[in-house]
Amino acid sequence: METDVLIIGSGIAGLSLAIKLNDGHPDLHITIISKSEADDCNTRYAQGGVAAVTNLRNDSFNNHIHDTLACGKGLCSSAIVKMVVEQAPARINDLVQLGVKFDYQDNKHFHLALEGGHSLPRVVHHKDKTGFEIESVLLKQVQARSRIQLLTNTTVIDLLTENINHKKTCSGIKILDTKSNQIISFRSQVTVLASGGCGQVYANTTNPRVASGDGYAMAFRAGAVIKNMRFMQFHPTSLYQAANHHVSFLISEALRGFGAHVVDGNEKRFLFLYDNRGELATRDVISNAIYDYMQTKGLSFVYLDLRHLDIKSAKNHFPQIFAEFKRANLNPKYDLIPITPSAHYQCGGVAVDQDGLTSIQQLYALGEVSYTGLHGANRLASNSLLEALVFAHNAAEKINSESFINKASHQKTESIDIQIFEKKGIKELIFQLKKTMTKTAFENDYEELLKARTLSTDILTMIEQEIANMKFSQELLLLRNLSQTANLILNDKIENFKTADKEIQSIHF
Repeated sequence: METDVLIIGSGIAGLSLAIKLNDGHPDLHITIISKSEADDCNTRYAQGGVAAVTNLRNDSFNNHIHDTLACGKGLCSSAIVKMVVEQAPARINDLVQLGVKFDYQDNKHFHLALEGGHSLPRVVHHKDKTGFEIESVLLKQVQARSRIQLLTNTTVIDLLTENINHKKTCSGIKILDTKSNQIISFRSQVTVLASGGCGQVYANTTNPRVASGDGYAMAFRAGAVIKNMRFMQFHPTSLYQAANHHVSFLISEALRGFGAHVVDGNEKRFLFLYDNRGELATRDVISNAIYDYMQTKGLSFVYLDLRHLDIKSAKNHFPQIFAEFKRANLNPKYDLIPITPSAHYQCGGVAVDQDGLTSIQQLYALGEVSYTGLHGANRLASNSLLEALVFAHNAAEKINSESFINKASHQKTESIDIQIFEKKGIKELIFQLKKTMTKTAFENDYEELLKARTLSTDILTMIEQEIANMKFSQELLLLRNLSQTANLILNDKIENFKTADKEIQSIHF
């Protein structure tokens, strides 16, 4: 199994890269690998939109840059922020040319939404399901191109690396084939991690089940540089449903920008006790405020109040959210909507340069799995889809400019026989790990961090012993990546616990 460019992940980063590579280099053979179905990714569930300055009369690049830097708590790369913000209009235009239908306020101007942390409305969107619209259009584009192969329901185990010209180089991946009970090496000249985030490390998350930290774990095991994993962003308003233990429905902060209030059971708007911006503060501030308030008052959830809004207009702007309310038997015209913070976005990740290239030759990382310097300690709303578009564009230009002659791997494709088995107790360990990680996300206690790291390390040791004996299962590999990613987060938290700036240290992600 061989290909020119191998892309792990089928979200906005992976798909847009494949399209741009195909446009610029039509003879390349491109393979996209998806862990589940092709559209099962964080992109599909992104509600808000893409942050971009598209109206220079009312807004400016400097405003967007300032908002991003302020949200990042001083840990952003100013050069990267400037580059991304200034590319934004062109990347929006790319999507329009491909057929993405954004909302307009008239025939010429985008309808722009206001979200937390933004000083002005600048979020280009398609109702409240922008990600779904983008994912659908990009998938259709990919499926129409004969040189792009899409492999779904494929489990990647690890990256393949070797030393070429005294430099560590990625030469492909190892995949698990449960039908033949084999590990198969899949060789490529360029490998791209676009595997998404790690929300599933936590008990409550807005991320789909595929977001289990695979890319971070694989990159770490391969020896890539990983940065700032302690900065896991929690979304403040996910729908609280006691029976749901896997994925929490995200209620876009654009709804708070539209005028929704966060209240307690007595209808008190308590966020102003923590920040004078109230519901329009950044995600980290609101998440921590809600968590602290719930802990202080002994609550499992608080509420989002829409009753004062023009419900007909709100429903028109947020049809997907209102459909979910209906499924949950909630009527926002009369009912308070129960909410709780949930793990949402990893601001750290695999360190890359401005073209998305990692510290390992021929290995790129794009989207949430990467650390570009754009987000710093906390991501500004709707900057994530933008980041994926910009770095996919840069990576495509870099890869298309290269010659692929004599870059093939020195190693042959091979298959290894293994034992597929189901080890008892894996589900219990996953539950225990998630519960522990959620506690450490908000309660900044050094001893608890050490205990959590001991748990994740012990789990890793057990799993590696099984793998050394050539025993594999999809569930075992899931726990391996969850615990490895948890370990990366905890190590970063512990390392920075005493030396971190007090303002940063007070933020729990």
